[in-house]
Amino acid sequence: MMRKIDKIILHCSATREGQSFTVKDIDGWHKQRGFNKIGYHYVIYLDGTIHEGRKEEEVGAHCLKQNANSIGICYIGGLDAKGNPKDTRTAVQKTALQELVNILKKKYPGATVHGHNEFAAKACPCFDVKKEF
Repeated sequence: MMRKIDKIILHCSATREGQSFTVKDIDGWHKQRGFNKIGYHYVIYLDGTIHEGRKEEEVGAHCLKQNANSIGICYIGGLDAKGNPKDTRTAVQKTALQELVNILKKKYPGATVHGHNEFAAKACPCFDVKKEF
């Protein structure tokens, strides 16, 4: 059974600029927090490659009270060298994110695009989603 998707929610991994992490790393972090697996549906690496986390059919664990009807996308980064919020996306990450959002919007017509910060008191995803999408 397919879920009714009405939101695409963008996240950052809250890791320092230039540091490379993988779906496996995030899966481990999320399991430590008590999740059964990675909470995001997609992760975009520094090199712009898109990797699957959870299957789209599965309810995510990425945004409180929004998981049932959303797809969660996370890019690696979001913090400067000192650990402060910053849009650290590489050019290829920006391109990959735009392409992935476009694909998902075609697949889920009417879905709106949001930053995690619209639903939680966080800087995540550390860029202005409304301006960009």
